[in-house]
Amino acid sequence: MRITYKTKAREDIVSYLMDHSEKRFTAREIYDYLLSGNSSLNRTTVYRNLDRMCESGELMRFKEPNQDAWYYQYSTGHGQCNMHMHAQCSNCGRIFHLENTFVDEFSDKLSEVYGLNINCSKSIIIGTCSACSKRQDS
Repeated sequence: MRITYKTKAREDIVSYLMDHSEKRFTAREIYDYLLSGNSSLNRTTVYRNLDRMCESGELMRFKEPNQDAWYYQYSTGHGQCNMHMHAQCSNCGRIFHLENTFVDEFSDKLSEVYGLNINCSKSIIIGTCSACSKRQDS
């Protein structure tokens, strides 16, 4: 088990993550944000901390189709994010944790009918959230 040191860089990164816990983000977005706050942090430190946080289960990492960058989302407070599915708003980027019996039934049905076992840590349903839908209807 790797020891986690409480450094200023890690504190700054965690602060950003907590403030943006319902959205996905890239390592570049974190790096740019921290630089704008006059942080002396380098890009390697950001990537190293993100990798460690993924290993510990604090962060969820995924790639969207047709995108080159990895996306991250803070998962503390939602247990192991690889144990449930997620949905993401295609407009605002907000991530929703899908934790209820309907999702479990859906996953079971996919397995039963198609022989497909869902990898929850890599499964994201893309749609438009109700707030963005309301804005589009206005």
